[in-house]
Amino acid sequence: GALVVRTCAQSLSDAQVAAVKQNLATGATKSWELGTRAQALLELDAPAFSVVNASTAVPPATPLNASANASLVDVLTIARNAVVALPSGFASNASGQPLIDGNGSAGDPASLGVAVLLANWTGLQGADYAGAAAAQMRYLLDTVPKTTDGAISHRVSEVQLWSDSVYMVPPFLAYYGVTTDNQSMVQEAYNQIKLYRNYLRDSNGGWRHISLGSFNDTGHWSTGNAWAAAGMLRVFGTMQNSQFSRSFKNQMKDLSNWVFEIQQAMYANLTSSDLFPNYADQPDSFGDASSTALMASTVYRLSLLADRHTFLPLAERTRQTLFAMNASSPPSPAISASTSAVASASATAPASSNTAFASAVHFSSDGWLAPVVNPESFGQQGAASPEGEAFVLMMHSAWRDWVAAGSVGANGAATLRGGLLG
Repeated sequence: GALVVRTCAQSLSDAQVAAVKQNLATGATKSWELGTRAQALLELDAPAFSVVNASTAVPPATPLNASANASLVDVLTIARNAVVALPSGFASNASGQPLIDGNGSAGDPASLGVAVLLANWTGLQGADYAGAAAAQMRYLLDTVPKTTDGAISHRVSEVQLWSDSVYMVPPFLAYYGVTTDNQSMVQEAYNQIKLYRNYLRDSNGGWRHISLGSFNDTGHWSTGNAWAAAGMLRVFGTMQNSQFSRSFKNQMKDLSNWVFEIQQAMYANLTSSDLFPNYADQPDSFGDASSTALMASTVYRLSLLADRHTFLPLAERTRQTLFAMNASSPPSPAISASTSAVASASATAPASSNTAFASAVHFSSDGWLAPVVNPESFGQQGAASPEGEAFVLMMHSAWRDWVAAGSVGANGAATLRGGLLG
């Protein structure tokens, strides 16, 4: 039968949110981590600038008031730090220039693109943000290798498609299009998603992780599926909230359906611990709270943006499990703080976090989500995951916005094999 959800159930306190934000701030150093941090901060602190908020004006209204400027400080700092570090002459480089070193990834640097476009749109001084965004776009369209049918490779050295890339590249293409009044660029965001889906979608609707190139990962990596669904929702929201919304009705219908089919494939593999296995099609792989959080955020966002509520009971169940605070002792990180990022994150977490997470089931005492996949080794369990902290904030923000909109669809039934709803 239907599961009745009490939306007053466990949620993060302000002190817990602050601790997770601090972990993310100190832990995010890689290209995709910085871009994901920027998006998490938009959703948490500046929803008026987040495309996954149903009432957001895209592009934003200008000029900004003081409170709007204040809410964007951290996001604009990410953009500034990237652009001021670019080599001289980047704006005139015909081959383009990624916004940051992607360590071999062609797609990950574009994850900073929305933050850079916001910096330009809001008139941030001190760097050529328009030139940087245009150089990143030239790099993607003119320099990065592509499949014969035009899918932009996720890697620089060879044509290889990763599900992760749907979060990194299409949202930038779409936001570039709406901020430059270029409808064809918004269409290209959709085209890239459609191409990636054609290559990576499996028969049950779930996505394989990596295809083409020198090695493949044909498993349904849970974080990769969540990356893809979340990236599609960002493009959906950009279209829906933009000046081009009437022109993209069919594309938005596709995107909504493609997010839904990933949710359908993923939630069929939710375990009794309310976590996804690291590989959704490999039930013996370790449970991963990181992908579980990001997938839940996509359920709240699909409800808010597209009025589709099927998996809300399951998203609520996983959120309540992840945020439960009734254990006798918190989990310890699986490995010692052996990297500088983890060490600095632990050292600089707010003092309040030690008490804020004292009884947490799925967080260490200093606020790191657990258990999580290693962000740099997708088959291995990790300890402190910066992207996992971002996904926590995204799930929290999506739930908050869903509750504020009336918790529509809270009591809808999701009937899946295995009797998950009893």
